[in-house]
Amino acid sequence: MSPPRWQSNSTASPGGWGQGWDRFVAVWASLNLVWVAFDITYLPLRTFWLQRNLYPIPSVPLVVPLTVIPDVTPLVDPIKGIEPHRETQAYIEQFRRLDAALLALPAGQRPQAAQVALLNRQVQLTVQMVDSNPFQASGATGTLEKIKNRLRQRADRDSPRQASGLLLSPDWIQTRGWNSERRFWNDQILPLVATNYWRSIDENGRPTDHFWRIDLLLFQSVFGLDILLRLIRMRRRLPGLSWGDALLRRWSDLPLLLPFWRWLRLMPVLERLQTSGLVNFEPLRAVVSRGVVALLAVELFEVLSLQILDGTQGLIRSRRWPQRLRALRSHQSVASRDERALVELVRIWAPLLLSRVAPRLAPELQGLLGYSLRQSLDRTVVPPPLRQLQPLLQVESGISRQLAGGMVESLLELSRSTGNRLGRRDDVQLDLLQRFIDRFWDELAAALESGSALERSQELLCALIDGAKGTYLSQINRAGIEALIQELDQLITAPSQQTAPAQQTAPSQSKPLNRPKPPATPAP
Repeated sequence: MSPPRWQSNSTASPGGWGQGWDRFVAVWASLNLVWVAFDITYLPLRTFWLQRNLYPIPSVPLVVPLTVIPDVTPLVDPIKGIEPHRETQAYIEQFRRLDAALLALPAGQRPQAAQVALLNRQVQLTVQMVDSNPFQASGATGTLEKIKNRLRQRADRDSPRQASGLLLSPDWIQTRGWNSERRFWNDQILPLVATNYWRSIDENGRPTDHFWRIDLLLFQSVFGLDILLRLIRMRRRLPGLSWGDALLRRWSDLPLLLPFWRWLRLMPVLERLQTSGLVNFEPLRAVVSRGVVALLAVELFEVLSLQILDGTQGLIRSRRWPQRLRALRSHQSVASRDERALVELVRIWAPLLLSRVAPRLAPELQGLLGYSLRQSLDRTVVPPPLRQLQPLLQVESGISRQLAGGMVESLLELSRSTGNRLGRRDDVQLDLLQRFIDRFWDELAAALESGSALERSQELLCALIDGAKGTYLSQINRAGIEALIQELDQLITAPSQQTAPAQQTAPSQSKPLNRPKPPATPAP
């Protein structure tokens, strides 16, 4: 059993500049995968990238600021064709003017006419925003619902229109003070309004997206060069391989060049990280595959076992047994021109068994035959009253031993001589042996055709297989599969644990011995 693949040294990547290029492409592909993931998730997470705030509990205005993260929206928004929405941008600018006008208002003083006009204008924009829902174009209708809920909770009103009119009324500002109210608007309302945007449409009627230009210029050009170099390496290693076949063998690299379904690049990126030696995913792959095998092994074993048993039953029930036995004859079977396989096999194994294996079994055969003869003499020859005499028993044992030794020696001598004769190359002997084998197949086929042995044998064998179906398939369960997987783990890890000490002691065994030099012989 070989050790796990992740414990062996991988030499898949070429050496020198080739290995360095492969590692650079692996790192570059990993960066591209991160860039693709950022592009896919940018629109759903644009609010986070814009505000850089984390809301652990959505229903509670609890904010965790993450100001360490830079604001990337000014750089990415033009790539996605994102522009500030006119209505929400006008709402924010109007609030800035209102805020600047009310900051100079002393606490407890009623707003003046100009300030009241700004408050009324802000109320109109709020009602207009609630009615027109400018967040629908960006797919953020839920943001408008958050604004409505916060206005209702602040003013304790059921309608967001009434709530905005109350929160921006002169009496409310005079009673509560603008400093506390502006904190509510700046912290809970305006950040939500600022998340809205408008996205332009290109000539094809789709939202503008210039991501493919950056992808093509920085990444896909490198991927195309890398695929070309891999095809050149493959054709140098296999000169007879055409460019089309080489490209088909590198089909897994196709997602790197596709302008759509970019998330499929995960597969070639993982493959490059593995082959370049930067990351080893083999243990993770082994764990995942073991889990899949543990889930599906029961069904697979049941199907395969049932198919094998059914196929065996089909062969047993076949009426062509005599024809198949006759087809084993030498003149009907497909064999080599210079050698008859079955005859040669008998010629090799018969001398081996008769002249080498059988003589080594002489002590065991003598003991077995002597014991059988002694039991026969004891029961038939010696009368029961005389069986207690010790001298007579000794004589009986000696006679049995001598008879057994003589018989075994005669049989072994016959076996040696027969094996030696069969081991010699004799064409007449081979013809006779071949004739015997052919006659054996003919007689066996005729015996099966004449009597009822064939049908009875078929019935009995099929009954045995039916019983095996019920017993074996019922014993297959998930616990047994998990036990087999654990046994496989032990068999795999055992050689690696045994080879580690051997590798550590190998240098000490390879040290040269300090043997004394032989004395130099004097020159004649």
